[in-house]
Amino acid sequence: MPILNWLGKDKVINHHQQVPYCVLEPQYTYGQADSGNMLIHGDNLDALKALLPRYEGKVKCIYIDPPYNTGNENWVYNDNVNDPKIKRWLGEVVGREGEDLSRHDKWLCMMYPRLRLLQRLLADDGAIFISIDDNEQANLKLICDEIFGGSCFITDLIWRSADSSNNDSKQFSVDYNHTLVYSKKPGWQPLRFARREENNQHYKNPDNDPRGPWFQSNLQSPNYRANLQFDIIAPNGNVIKAPKNGWRWSQEKMNDWIADGTIVFPGDQTRIIKKTYLKDQAGIVPSNIWWDVQDTGHNRNAKYELLKIFSEAHSSEVFKTPKPTKFIEKILQLFPPDDLLVLDSFAGSGTSAHAVLNMNKADGGNRRFILVEMEDYADTITAERVKRVIDGYGSTEGTGGGFTYYELGERLLLEDGSLNETLDKEKIREYVWYTETRADYIPQEEQYLLGVRASTAYYFYYEKQRVTVLDHDFLHGVKTKAGSYIIYADINTLSADEMDAANIRFKKIPRDITRL
Repeated sequence: MPILNWLGKDKVINHHQQVPYCVLEPQYTYGQADSGNMLIHGDNLDALKALLPRYEGKVKCIYIDPPYNTGNENWVYNDNVNDPKIKRWLGEVVGREGEDLSRHDKWLCMMYPRLRLLQRLLADDGAIFISIDDNEQANLKLICDEIFGGSCFITDLIWRSADSSNNDSKQFSVDYNHTLVYSKKPGWQPLRFARREENNQHYKNPDNDPRGPWFQSNLQSPNYRANLQFDIIAPNGNVIKAPKNGWRWSQEKMNDWIADGTIVFPGDQTRIIKKTYLKDQAGIVPSNIWWDVQDTGHNRNAKYELLKIFSEAHSSEVFKTPKPTKFIEKILQLFPPDDLLVLDSFAGSGTSAHAVLNMNKADGGNRRFILVEMEDYADTITAERVKRVIDGYGSTEGTGGGFTYYELGERLLLEDGSLNETLDKEKIREYVWYTETRADYIPQEEQYLLGVRASTAYYFYYEKQRVTVLDHDFLHGVKTKAGSYIIYADINTLSADEMDAANIRFKKIPRDITRL
């Protein structure tokens, strides 16, 4: 498989592991208190790391619309890479010149660690959709092949983003965007789209078949098959020869269909018809070309949508090319509606949340969203849009629902390796439990107990204002019976023999706390 190299790759290839873990601090909840929806203000690289303890491997649908790196935009994503070589590239304003390779190096340095964390958050039965244009599509495809695996590439979804061609274009009018689709594991299966009236127009029932409307199927094999060259005998004795390439199905299968009336002999019985019944059609297989702007929306439509929500002009000035909700809704239709967690880490104006709320209102689904936006408009525009969608705007009825707004808080482990004692202890306990078990944290009644998993009990003996000691007194207070124990404390005074006898493994705070 081809591997893409660029200036700075050696410094960012494992950078996602060096990003400090920061806690998420809830600021307020709007609407439904238990919606499970989140809107996070902060750099998405830090925010994705902060989501790992609760959401690693649980996000079934990821949609992102990262900067397209067109050369005439300023984007401010930074990876905090300290190497001078990288700082030089990441510190420059994105160049306008098409041949300025530093522009592409910078974009790849920005995207690579974020995609590594998104891959970790993606569920085994999930898929990620990444919108992009031709400036970086080829580069994005190569790094996604590297991160997700070439066998997990699903398709390059072509979406018609313009409702009409641009007659002022000097060469070609660019009327579409790419959306690269990857899964976590090979073999991801999207849902089929619901059938519409126009999909069923060619189904008729001229013979009043009790099985309902049908249409005539093609009986000829697409390629020549010697084993499918056989005659069919009509009820009146006529011999019906196989078509040029042979029949599409085996003689045994054809005989079964003749017996149950799926294959019939019309008129003078010199030919056969196979019926394909409407009742047997499960849905429409998704195409990788979405060209109907009435069905999926377009850029101009998305701008009008924002103007309906915000009478204020500044929102449309900030977002030059927002995505229409119809486009995101079309993506959401590829997933079951119940317990679908949707993540958008380049949230922008909040289209993904708008689409989730619309879909839930339409079909009663239980989809949830997580949005991440680093800019200052995260509250004034992104969150404000979601509030207005929930409550209703203009003549548009509200969807209901709610969300909790978070700020990216302090890091858990300080630069010197010590534990940040200003943090809430439960946030520290959740982090330690996750690093040990990769399981959801459930607060326990027993003091210092994190939980039990696979016959091992985990204790985090930590106090902010004093040194904790693993000794006989502490052991006497342990109430949970388990096959083995992992116990965190500041100091251990038990002997090796005592540890072995009790099946205890000691971990020192903070030295042995794993860094994500």
